Amino acid sequence: MLAHLLLEPGKIDYREVETPVPGPGEVVVRVSAALTCGTDLKAFLRGHPKMPMPTLFGHEFAGEIAAAGSGVRGFHEGDAVMAVPTAPCKTCYYCRHKQENLCTIIMDTMVLGAYAEYVKLPSAIVETNMFHKERALPYAEAALLEPLSCVVHAIDKLTPRPDDCVLIIGAGAISLLHLLVLKSLGVERVIVLGRRQVRAQAAVDLGATVLLAPDATAARAQVLDATDGRGADVVIECTGQPQVWEQAVHYVRRGGTVVLFGGCPTGTRVSFDTGRLHYDQITLISPFHFTPRDVRKAHRLLSEGRINGRRLISGTYTFSALDQVLALLQQGQGIKYALVPQLS
Repeated sequence: MLAHLLLEPGKIDYREVETPVPGPGEVVVRVSAALTCGTDLKAFLRGHPKMPMPTLFGHEFAGEIAAAGSGVRGFHEGDAVMAVPTAPCKTCYYCRHKQENLCTIIMDTMVLGAYAEYVKLPSAIVETNMFHKERALPYAEAALLEPLSCVVHAIDKLTPRPDDCVLIIGAGAISLLHLLVLKSLGVERVIVLGRRQVRAQAAVDLGATVLLAPDATAARAQVLDATDGRGADVVIECTGQPQVWEQAVHYVRRGGTVVLFGGCPTGTRVSFDTGRLHYDQITLISPFHFTPRDVRKAHRLLSEGRINGRRLISGTYTFSALDQVLALLQQGQGIKYALVPQLS
């Protein structure tokens, strides 16, 4: 089969590799659509500790079962499916304490290789985190299951009120998924703080108020002005930049919550005004990954049409054009791109 390999930072190769064969409990999925992801772009630009190179590449996908191993139940060859690329072991300390997102092996066993004709899913994913795709749901939107599960995990820790004012920092795909989930929960007032007009317009189209600010000082003034001087009830940081983590606590009201969603590079250090955190009773939470419960909720949101991800997909290209798509993302163009075997 043809597959993209990430050979080293900045270098990918589309080449013939061995087509996977499913073992007991496993399935091989013929990829109908794979989506680009901020993590993949970062891995392409600077490498990733969980992606030793050379490595198969890509992890957001949906497709049809091309082959099923012995013992697979509930799924058959030809079924349209959607899945996430990880599953917990169910036996470690964290799994037993309902923190499956922190499972000791979950990231070490992550499936990579969505930018390819086929991808093999181990039995743990098949049993726990693979689902039938609704006929009406396009494959590209079904491939949002993984990032949407991460967002569901974060927002479930908040239990936002409909009258909350939520500020989302950043206007990329993850920010827009937060916006869509919040809107599905009835949160009426969502503000997106961004820098690029094109991405900001997508947030407006999805029902957010958008603030564009050249620097942190101007951003804080705009946020305070938009919230009657209090600050937002909830601030969700989606950029993964240390300086923005530090700024986030200055956009939230007294007694509010800051969600540090965007992951910073390993080894990064940040500092906060302890007086602001203590005397203003600011809650910091830092959600990571997702649990099977989050995946099930994300699947329902997509299957029931409560999340419409069409606006997040800026274009569709064939798998062979991955290098062109990565170049577009580096230039700040688009939000997410779909890669497919062939254009219809």
